[in-house]
Amino acid sequence: MTSQASPVAPLNLAQKLISDHLVSGELLPESEIALRIDQALLQDVLGTLVMLELEAMGIDRVHTQPSVQYIDHGLVQADNLNAETYLFLKSACERFGVWYSGPGNGISHPVHMENFGVPGQSLVGCDSHTTSAGALGMLAIGAGGIEVAMAMAGEPLYITMPRIWGVRLEGRLPDWVSAKDVVLELLRRHGVSGGKNSILEFYGPGLDELSAMDRLVIANMGTEMGATTSVFPSDDSTRRFMAARGREDDWQPLAADPGCHYDVEEVIDLSTLVPLIALPSSPDKVVPVSEVVGQPLHQAYIGSSGNPGYRDFAIVSSMVKGRSVADGISLDINPSSRQVLSTLIQEGYLGELVASGARLHQAGCNGCIGMGQAPAVGRNSLRTVPRNFPGRSGTREDSVFLCSPETAAASALAGVISDPRSLPMDYPRINEPDAMVVNRDVFTSPLPLDQARLTPLQKTDNTPALPKLHPLPDRLEIPVLLVTGDNISTDDIMPAGQRVMPYWSSIYASAPFTFEAVDAEYAQRAEATRNLGGHIIVGGHNYGQGSSRENAALVPRYLGLQAVLAKSFARIHWQNLICFGALPLTFINENDAERLALGDSVVIENLHTQIADGPTLEAEIVGKGMIHFHHGLSERQRELLRVGGVINHLKARQA
Repeated sequence: MTSQASPVAPLNLAQKLISDHLVSGELLPESEIALRIDQALLQDVLGTLVMLELEAMGIDRVHTQPSVQYIDHGLVQADNLNAETYLFLKSACERFGVWYSGPGNGISHPVHMENFGVPGQSLVGCDSHTTSAGALGMLAIGAGGIEVAMAMAGEPLYITMPRIWGVRLEGRLPDWVSAKDVVLELLRRHGVSGGKNSILEFYGPGLDELSAMDRLVIANMGTEMGATTSVFPSDDSTRRFMAARGREDDWQPLAADPGCHYDVEEVIDLSTLVPLIALPSSPDKVVPVSEVVGQPLHQAYIGSSGNPGYRDFAIVSSMVKGRSVADGISLDINPSSRQVLSTLIQEGYLGELVASGARLHQAGCNGCIGMGQAPAVGRNSLRTVPRNFPGRSGTREDSVFLCSPETAAASALAGVISDPRSLPMDYPRINEPDAMVVNRDVFTSPLPLDQARLTPLQKTDNTPALPKLHPLPDRLEIPVLLVTGDNISTDDIMPAGQRVMPYWSSIYASAPFTFEAVDAEYAQRAEATRNLGGHIIVGGHNYGQGSSRENAALVPRYLGLQAVLAKSFARIHWQNLICFGALPLTFINENDAERLALGDSVVIENLHTQIADGPTLEAEIVGKGMIHFHHGLSERQRELLRVGGVINHLKARQA
């Protein structure tokens, strides 16, 4: 008898991408897998910590190629700090072999797609919206900076194997409905944590309706559902996008196998969608725009990584042509990249925007992260950005709505929140030019290794060495220092905006701002526990949602945080806590969270033995009895906690 090989089961696209990069583990949901990473993306306010981590690890040359450092967040040069950060980052790029994209080139996510994205490759970035590159058929994952540094050092990226969620797109988008409405519909259905540990894979005949940049809008905001990433096939839309930028040679077709299986399946009929809007102050508070028509308006904001495409600006230009923005309304135009801005100028769209009364800002993240364009207190601001968490705009008592460029522009013209379908004009359907303006001389390429080794890091007092972190002790007896509610975001933990972000490069200088919007006295109380065994934080559901900013884990850890007890965690923040040696524990009985109050003392005996013996552990609330938790730690993660985090672990291996 002759044996025959078993037929290979058809794979969806996400499974193909993971299989191509799998270093260890199996494609079983909820198991830990390790992935080989091809490319790395850094932005400035978190890239500073990555560069300091590479230095602490003793790295000579990064392995991910290309690795690109973007200056896109800290663009407001109100004093010397941001300018000095640019100098430090440029010197670090020269030292470690990283491309440098200076201020004014644009937002990392669209700029990376324009110039470096390659279908089929893997990408990790120290920004949660790194998932945007899934629009090109990349396996693109946001992570904490320490995990990005490890990947750049040649280590694999460890994640929990996600469920693959097949989203079939059917039909055709109606007039005045666009990609933003598609992803808002997903958030309306599933909320800000419904996609946790999932990959959203989009397929179906409705894809023909979406350009590569339309797909970026959806892949970008899949993160707001808690998804690990989003994936689109690489098809003719992808090829046209790359050809328009002189990069067609980097294109290859990629798609799921016919007959493949998805863990979760969903259908969106594009033809049934209407203009949608997310109410303040969460991306999942989504309703039809028609429900809020007529509400007052203060600002309309176009741009960010949430709507960065040429079309997103050109359609607004077409809508305001020959018209003026309503009296008292600020229409803020935030170009996404130098390439998009140059092409808008070339094609004549920018002049119409300026003539209408719109305000033009430099290419970068800007108002999306609270770096300028902050609205007045309590005044409604319509924005095409991906997030509207309280205070993220730069105004703590803000009122930010998320919507499409069409809805924002129609409202700016009317002076109140408006449904774009009410405009007395035909819908302007706009396509990118066949050739976009291309100038890659604005990037600084890596130095040869022999020159790089001679390059000193240009440090200042605002780029000090990282603090040394000690291992978790085997016995904890520490106080509860903070009790929070559900959906605490990393913006709540470590604020953004011009007042705080310039200090993010220094753990010590940013420490006083920690949790200031939740409890202004937390940092002072925490500092007092630092040399007394530390403290515990109690959280609700989806603790640590939003930005991947690792300083939201590292700074509290420096201030003495030993453990977070929560009902559930956002994926990246959970990993960040572990990477810096803090223990994330989930209540087995959610009602037990109500038993813990500020000032309670929690005792955990034989900590390392308990987490090694199984997925649960027990603790005692002094005077209130025992309480039980799930930890879900892999053997690798248990070792990280034992030695005090990733950097200590790597140094021990090198030794």
